[in-house]
Amino acid sequence: MAGRDYEDILYERVHELHREIHTGAYRAQASRRTYIHKTDGKLRPLGIAAVEDKIVQQAVVKVLSAIYEEDFLGFSYGFRRGRGQHDALDALWMGILTKQIGWILDADISAFFDTIDHEWMMKFLQHRIADKRILRLIKKWLKAGVIEDGKRIASERGTPQGAVISPLLANIYLHYVFDTWAHH
Repeated sequence: MAGRDYEDILYERVHELHREIHTGAYRAQASRRTYIHKTDGKLRPLGIAAVEDKIVQQAVVKVLSAIYEEDFLGFSYGFRRGRGQHDALDALWMGILTKQIGWILDADISAFFDTIDHEWMMKFLQHRIADKRILRLIKKWLKAGVIEDGKRIASERGTPQGAVISPLLANIYLHYVFDTWAHH
């Protein structure tokens, strides 16, 4: 459905989506797989979510961000509103100037979005989220899979890069597996 056509039914469809979510009838759609070139010549897989999944994911991101921003540690900069790589570099520079620094850790987790463990992701979410509907929604998005070359590929792990919810899920995952460890 073209964007303009969807716009014509948006009001009714948003109310229907709301009903589907509350009754458990909402079905996540598989993302469309596409690839973009990386600077090293490799390809990065992206998952392009369906319009309705984007709408619902954005609503969930707004709610969960308000919850998790209270938990995220100050040295966590990735994919957070009002924080970016330049802010991280500024904080690093100030730390070097004002504190005795023994070491600096710079890490790039290979294929991180592609390898997030679904079972652990859900356990981490259950620490702060009690609403079973939200947990069920996220599990549906994680399991929805991708469409590549006209074929649906089931998802056993990972969260698609390009999905609205993925950066927040990545931050939640890293909060539990890295940030809290580094903090202690």
